[in-house]
Amino acid sequence: MCQLLNSVDGTLSLLNKLTFYAFPTKTSEFLHPKFSPYFGNKTAKRWRFRGVRLSLQGGLEASYHVKSSNKFKANCCDEGEMEPFPHVHTLRKFPKEELVEKVVMVRIDSSILLREEEMDKSSQSVSSAVFTIKYLHEAGAKIILVSDWRKKTNSQLRDAETVADMLSSVFQHRVVTIKCDYSATLLKMEVLKEADIFLLQNLSEYKEEVANNSKFAELLSSGVDIFVNDSFSQSHKILASTVGVARFCSACIAGFHFEESLCQLQKVARTNKRPYVAIIGGGNLYDKAAALHFLVSRCDGLVFVGMMSFQIMHALGLSVPSYLVEPGAYKAALDIIQIARDRNIPILYPMDFWCMNEHLPEKMNIFPSHNILDGWLPVDLGPKSLDELNSSLVKCKKILWIGPVKFKFSGRCSDGASKLTQALNELRKRNCDITVVGNMACKAMVMESKSVLVNDMIENASVLWEFFKGRKLPGVMALDRAYPFEIDWKSAYSNPAQPLVVDIGSGSGLFLLGMARRRKDLNFLGLEINTKLVRRCMDSVHQYGIQNGYFILTNATTTFRSIVSSYPGELVLVSIQCPNPDFNNPEHRWRMLKSSLIKAVVDLLALDGKVFLQSDIKAVALRMKELFLKNGKGKLNLWNDQYHAKMNPNEWLEENPFGVMSDWEQHVIGRGDPMYRLMLSKSSGIE
Repeated sequence: MCQLLNSVDGTLSLLNKLTFYAFPTKTSEFLHPKFSPYFGNKTAKRWRFRGVRLSLQGGLEASYHVKSSNKFKANCCDEGEMEPFPHVHTLRKFPKEELVEKVVMVRIDSSILLREEEMDKSSQSVSSAVFTIKYLHEAGAKIILVSDWRKKTNSQLRDAETVADMLSSVFQHRVVTIKCDYSATLLKMEVLKEADIFLLQNLSEYKEEVANNSKFAELLSSGVDIFVNDSFSQSHKILASTVGVARFCSACIAGFHFEESLCQLQKVARTNKRPYVAIIGGGNLYDKAAALHFLVSRCDGLVFVGMMSFQIMHALGLSVPSYLVEPGAYKAALDIIQIARDRNIPILYPMDFWCMNEHLPEKMNIFPSHNILDGWLPVDLGPKSLDELNSSLVKCKKILWIGPVKFKFSGRCSDGASKLTQALNELRKRNCDITVVGNMACKAMVMESKSVLVNDMIENASVLWEFFKGRKLPGVMALDRAYPFEIDWKSAYSNPAQPLVVDIGSGSGLFLLGMARRRKDLNFLGLEINTKLVRRCMDSVHQYGIQNGYFILTNATTTFRSIVSSYPGELVLVSIQCPNPDFNNPEHRWRMLKSSLIKAVVDLLALDGKVFLQSDIKAVALRMKELFLKNGKGKLNLWNDQYHAKMNPNEWLEENPFGVMSDWEQHVIGRGDPMYRLMLSKSSGIE
């Protein structure tokens, strides 16, 4: 299939009479310089991968009775320069009882559920997308579907009513349309009584969707309790229906299809099997240069089978027709070649092409890749390229195929793509881990084999290219974070059924440890982001034999719901004491108190449960009070009775109602300054 690169006196040249490089059997052999003759001995000491091994924040918890999730560790990037995936909250882990009678907005993927060709309901992507809706319906939720659709997806998509009928057939449940406009808020709440599943108007008709307009996002989410994103193909975009709505919902979680797609993405990023080779089709090398840098720094070889192969050949000084050269790609291709040279790995490209005559399209001929005559246009891989491609992949343990085997003048599906899919299917039978990315590549794979594992395919290549470029995916980042470990509450507490008290930002733990000694009938949990403080608190728990106190290293702003929702007992008290204000940056003041955290507290707090807030800065205390009352869904009220605490005219508690002070509270009182305290109580309220 391909010819090889060589390093001679620091310059890259073509070795005219080399046979195709064959992948060795063992990984160590694959990476060893003697199996890369085209690089020479000068780079023998530079083949080793120079990435950074990543570790998960959570080693501390593991040493304190927290069981590490093997699935999470397996799905996280284990090497390279990319950050670990955020561990998002998922519908799978969301308490099912909290879905009852809740209004849930689901961002569905029209490219999966509304495609024109006959839907393969056994497809993993289809079944998981459908299961998200059926799961919510069975849980007793009211479901509002949002999506965009175009006729190129399905020519029958005329209006929302037509789409609703199609979705009714797919879900086997009636879907009713709701018109989305700026006067629809009250109407929407009335309409929700008519059915269980609703569909909003086509979002592609609204420019506010693409602009991520805040008012439009607020309209979409009006009356919505929970947002479920199940459109992973849109996760690289910033849309009102995937990012904007997250600001206005009490919980933002991933649906089953989204979760499985994210796992596929994580799987591609892992280098757990070697040799790992990337087969790269398509064009636009310049735009994808950063992504190719990632792949060439991570894989054990790159095989170019599309238009990008001509840019590699051009950078090597080979003869390439000018109409095949991509403007601006020369330097980017040289950089990719240099990284491969430094790592001592092969970059391979086609040896020959099928070409058609420019003036007689029915006339075809085979030309060497470096000698395509004028008037001939490449349309497919040649026979030598295909034969050598098959032999080159035999020893691979993991293969990523991303982008089509397609050239500027070829048809939609080439014989080369067909032959490649046949080769990959054979390798799959030999336990080779194969992932196919891109619409055309996936279609070719499905056409050649009905037994292909669809859960190893990602149809939208744009998401993967953006991820490889090192960019955070907005649709993923907008979701709530989940605590990435499974907490063993039986090991944390002697009696995990006791009511729970949570101190958010527990600091040195003086308040919680003091309370744990006084109230043996309650369990106390401190959530703190400072590693050293958590370690000291847990040392104290062990030293004094406290069996009802526990501390977790985490950012409670994003993980509170996932941690506390797994606790077997009731949540009776949440305290936030003296959060650090950042007066140098107004945008960061009280940033711990995001609406999602407050709504999670309100949702999980037991009836008559309490929220204790205090600060030595009056503006901070007022802001906390304002945010809790605003986002409390009408269920929080000021309280001043149970502990016979007195409130002054300004509605502040004059004394600490618990008789146990935090270290900072002691410091403030000691210097003669006031503390601004208040207590809120949860009632049944009115939504």
